[in-house]
Amino acid sequence: MTEPAPRPADPTSPSTSPVDTDAAAPEQRTAQPSAAGGQAPSMAEIFLAQAVTEVEAHVATTGWDAPLRVFALVSTQAALEAEPALADALPAEAVDAARDNPLHLTSVEQDGVPESIQLDDLLASITWPEAVAGAALVVERIILPPSAEEGVPEDPAAALAYLAEHPDRQDVRMAVGVLRDGTSWCALRTRTNDTASDVAGGPALVPGLVDALRATFD
Repeated sequence: MTEPAPRPADPTSPSTSPVDTDAAAPEQRTAQPSAAGGQAPSMAEIFLAQAVTEVEAHVATTGWDAPLRVFALVSTQAALEAEPALADALPAEAVDAARDNPLHLTSVEQDGVPESIQLDDLLASITWPEAVAGAALVVERIILPPSAEEGVPEDPAAALAYLAEHPDRQDVRMAVGVLRDGTSWCALRTRTNDTASDVAGGPALVPGLVDALRATFD
């Protein structure tokens, strides 16, 4: 079920306050890394962006009003070395890319995530084995413009009703991934622009959630 809009302390609070109605416009933010300030993105960022974008697209096939999803990101090359039969389950292009570069990533969904758990409690409880190169999660939020946020009731049930009925609400799916070295990528999709071409991408679109996910590797 889609959750209420994040309060200021919520790590899913998007950058520059709530996501505005143009947050997913491809002309404003690219879905894949691009040179910024003359500096080309690293291969780690490129492969992380690819993995996060693929995770978001995978979750999108199940529709909206979905529960929190958590994924481990592992080196595809290392996974193939440990389990060669995995090559039969992966796309041929992924296997070829992994043979050429150990930074290529494969996502592994984590089962058993409680639907009722608070996001901050879940993140505080996660630890990753050394074989895991990074992590990603996907969560939905209802976002309102700043002017409408002032009227959100404190009571959770009343807040949910207020958000559900507000004409300016935006349902946003946030996919966020990080690597052990701190590299990050976010992919955001709105329900009103529910196409792959309208997915916004960037390294810090949801900075609080990026930081919280990085902390699972501390």
